[in-house]
Amino acid sequence: MEITLDKHSANQASIKIKLTEADYQPKVDAKLKDYAKKANIRGFRPGKAPVSMVKNMYGTSVLVEEINGILGESLNSYLKEQTFRVLGDPLPVENVEDSIDWKTQKEFDFEYKIGFVENFELPLDKKIKATKYSIKVDDKLVEETIENLKSQYGNSTNPETAEAGDHVYGDLAAAETSFNKAVSLDLTKITKKLAGKFIGQGKDTVIEFEAKDVKKGQWEEAFGLSAEEAEAVQGALTFTIKNVNRTEEAELNQEFFDKIFGPDQVKTEEEFTAKVKETLQGNYDKESKVFTEEELKKVLVDNANLDLPEDFLKEWLLKANEGKVTVEDVEKEFPIYAKQLIWSLVSNELAKAHDIKAEHEDVIAKTKEMIREQFAASGLGSQMEDSMDMFVDNYLKGEEGQNYMNMLTSVQNEKVLSFVQDKIDLEEKDISIDEFKELLEN
Repeated sequence: MEITLDKHSANQASIKIKLTEADYQPKVDAKLKDYAKKANIRGFRPGKAPVSMVKNMYGTSVLVEEINGILGESLNSYLKEQTFRVLGDPLPVENVEDSIDWKTQKEFDFEYKIGFVENFELPLDKKIKATKYSIKVDDKLVEETIENLKSQYGNSTNPETAEAGDHVYGDLAAAETSFNKAVSLDLTKITKKLAGKFIGQGKDTVIEFEAKDVKKGQWEEAFGLSAEEAEAVQGALTFTIKNVNRTEEAELNQEFFDKIFGPDQVKTEEEFTAKVKETLQGNYDKESKVFTEEELKKVLVDNANLDLPEDFLKEWLLKANEGKVTVEDVEKEFPIYAKQLIWSLVSNELAKAHDIKAEHEDVIAKTKEMIREQFAASGLGSQMEDSMDMFVDNYLKGEEGQNYMNMLTSVQNEKVLSFVQDKIDLEEKDISIDEFKELLEN
């Protein structure tokens, strides 16, 4: 057997494999003899058919099977010996097998395309700079949250006429474009001048106004229209009121406290406010952590400076998902895939270089944490704790074990990122929720 590597560029190459009769014939003969011992052919007792007859019947299929096995094993062994990292799977050069005469040929030539990256190192030192963000919950956010909770858990009524702060349900129509849709209008999210036309009005009243009276973004935010629907609302408009909805704010009493945090968790307004702030801070601490880690990934990926074999990977993705994706799909999604692939290479390299391992116990602990959060969000909470081991086991066995591998990767990534933060120049920065929203938009 002869294997040769031809690098076409810094990250793409072809591998040629030449097989002679000595490479495959012993295995083919052994397989045919084994077939002959088991074959049940008319005119012969079981296992007594001549090998020559078995060869005529099964020789070609056995030859193809054995050569494919040799190719796969040899290719994998050869690639493991190389210093570079193969990406995706080797792709057979098209039309090679189509030209093979399996009946008469004794020597076979095969060719595969591969994409790879050379082995790399990513030194961790103070030259690498990143930012650790911490979102600070201020009194303004706490007050807004409490007001929202009071509205959310308040009593709903349907008064005869509308007041500021109400929701008005009715039919919005534009004669110019024949647009007509039933909508629920939030009077707090339009201009005071326009809202004033609805104040004091009740069922079956027709409110007339112009599309220009509605500011940019208010069609979506106040009227609940899609961007396409907002484009269709032009010229003179009418809004026929069908109903007025009003929510009376809940009182800050024990019943309200219990609805939010559970029975007897807080007993005074001061305790309630403190608990709201604590809960908000806990939630934003998680968001801060996730955002910091995503930004750190970008920094590490940039510092790795890896050059991916894009053309090869796009071809491989298309063939690996044949019938499921189009060329257009691959082109559209490739930038996201490329970033994820580079981060995976970086994470694995750092884990290997610094002996960072995700242990089975870590996977169990992280899965429990995830399931507890899901239970808490659904209101089930600690009452499901007795069955936690069963939930964890069922989840990790799901998707034919892929859930376990995904969780293992997640744990490794967290450990790598935690390790990295102790080694690089990490600036800690406190930001407000508004500043955080601006960062997300950039």
